[in-house]
Amino acid sequence: METRKAYYETPTAESYTANILEIRPYNDGLALILDATVFYPEGGGQSGDRGSINGIPVLDVQEKNGEIFHIVSSGDGEKLRPGPAELVLDRVRRRDFTVLHTAQHLLSGTILRMTGAPTVSMHLGEDVADGSHPCTIDVNTREIAGETLLAVEEVVAEAIEENHPVIIHRCPPERVEDFPLRKIPPKGEEVIRVVEIQGNDFSPCCGTHVTATGEIGMLRVLGAEKYKGMTRVSFIAGRRVLRDSRALRRNAETVSHALSVPVAETGAGVLALVEKAAQLERKLKALEEEAALRKAQALLRGAGLLDEAGKAVGEGRVLTKCFADADMDEVLRIGRAAQGLCAAVLVLASPRELKFAGLCAVKSVDIRPLLKDLMTQHGGKGGGGPSFFQGQFSTAEDLAAFLQSIPQTRELTL
Repeated sequence: METRKAYYETPTAESYTANILEIRPYNDGLALILDATVFYPEGGGQSGDRGSINGIPVLDVQEKNGEIFHIVSSGDGEKLRPGPAELVLDRVRRRDFTVLHTAQHLLSGTILRMTGAPTVSMHLGEDVADGSHPCTIDVNTREIAGETLLAVEEVVAEAIEENHPVIIHRCPPERVEDFPLRKIPPKGEEVIRVVEIQGNDFSPCCGTHVTATGEIGMLRVLGAEKYKGMTRVSFIAGRRVLRDSRALRRNAETVSHALSVPVAETGAGVLALVEKAAQLERKLKALEEEAALRKAQALLRGAGLLDEAGKAVGEGRVLTKCFADADMDEVLRIGRAAQGLCAAVLVLASPRELKFAGLCAVKSVDIRPLLKDLMTQHGGKGGGGPSFFQGQFSTAEDLAAFLQSIPQTRELTL
């Protein structure tokens, strides 16, 4: 039998008495089938309700072929039996999604009136601190300008303040044309449920809604992005706006304290700090390049690859060097500087990271035949081109053995 949808009959009920008719296996848990329920099942972009049945937590609510499945864990479900059941609804969560759903109707209707672009789909995300599940609508237009979204937000705010009634109409399909619907109603329904926001929107909908727009409190458009040829608009409403405002204020005060600027000037303060950091980074990079050049010159002079005048000598030679205290980024800076000063093949390594790099500035020299097979023989992995080749080993012993096996190698100590 179909479950009676008492969430329409008593939308504000926090508890309800019903009967468990059947308990079935459902994925990794159990599904309770009741004769009636105040738990709204997931549908139309709105998540299912949460709460408890005879004290057992309800993990999810789904509707299948007219039956409403109240999902509980297998362990908890074993404590339940067919018969009378006390349903307790998580009213805070229900209220959150009810406000969001009406807010979505108001937002979609306003965008349609102001831009002519209809909403194709929507999703009401869970309320999580990191904002990873926002509420969204997908609007059938390639772009909505930022100033347009601000104007939409203002019009929605006015509609909320004017406290327009939200009216639920139940009508047979043949009468649905009496309403200027924003979207096509579902097929195959005996009764079409039309949600009217007086003076603002008419939409067929099975979800839960507030009784007047003033109950929404506030709606904020968070942004818009391109999505599958349309525009995805993100928003929050109700208490989520308050929680978001609190979080932003806390963050702003933290930045204000760290930068020693008023909260109203944190944006400018952060930009100034970013620019200062960029300047320091540029200076640091220049100093690193200068230090790398000096180390490269000392390395090459010590190896006899630069004469006193700084002229390259020793073409055709191979030079290996381990930099025990350097990471591979520093090794590469030294290698790039040295490559531009000599005609030798350089094989430089970082034992700390078990990595090496081969470099050569002579265009007629291909260093791959020199390094690739030896690297593989000693258990290394890597690759590259004629003038640059790099690899990595699992142990310091393998790296040392590889370097020692390279023909014409000289171990140098600065």
